[in-house]
Amino acid sequence: MKAVILAGGLGTRLQPYTTFLPKPMLPLGEKPLLEHLIEWLRRNKVDEIVLCVSYLRKTIEGYFEDGARFKVKIEYAIADKPLATAGQLKTAESFVDNTFVCVYGDSVFNFDLKKMIAQHKAKKSFITMSLHQYKTNLKYGVIETAKSGKVTAWNEKPEIKANINIGCYVMEPGIFSYIPQAKPYGMDDVIKKALAKKKDVGSFIIKNGFIDIGDKASYKKAYQEFREKLGKI
Repeated sequence: MKAVILAGGLGTRLQPYTTFLPKPMLPLGEKPLLEHLIEWLRRNKVDEIVLCVSYLRKTIEGYFEDGARFKVKIEYAIADKPLATAGQLKTAESFVDNTFVCVYGDSVFNFDLKKMIAQHKAKKSFITMSLHQYKTNLKYGVIETAKSGKVTAWNEKPEIKANINIGCYVMEPGIFSYIPQAKPYGMDDVIKKALAKKKDVGSFIIKNGFIDIGDKASYKKAYQEFREKLGKI
């Protein structure tokens, strides 16, 4: 099975770190973020990878080359402008002809991808999305009212929970027909279009094994965690 890694974003929320390095090449412990992602895919028996690259792509291509050093086969789908998530994925269309994995290049995963793939195939889904239950506390008191306006309850800084998308999918190649050519297009638009067409979009819930590197705060936290694992050098 092939995996498509979306690694062409500008990383604007991580400036100035991403001025000279594309976000997937930011160090996490002793390796770039993207190397951790590729190792995880290989551990899950996915050893053919398409890297969708654009911004500072030569840095990525020069480091990973054809993938032989990492015991995988790597091909490159190149865009000359930002295309958002699904727009990037569209550039890999000619490389994919069967069920495939699609992952965002700005996260680290450590869950059982093989199980997610098996579920996708067993249920004959069109798309399977990996989801994580996110919990947070509102920083305000929430006041409940009746239709008359009468206050019925005060909940101080309540915890709220929701399933969030963590950017790992198993997809059928028919997904490419839902994405316009050479145009910025979000993955949310693709999923909404598939739902409107009554396609089977499944979910795979993970409890842990996910680190998002979306902004400076989350990058700093992830980096500190990996430094602690390494110990003293």
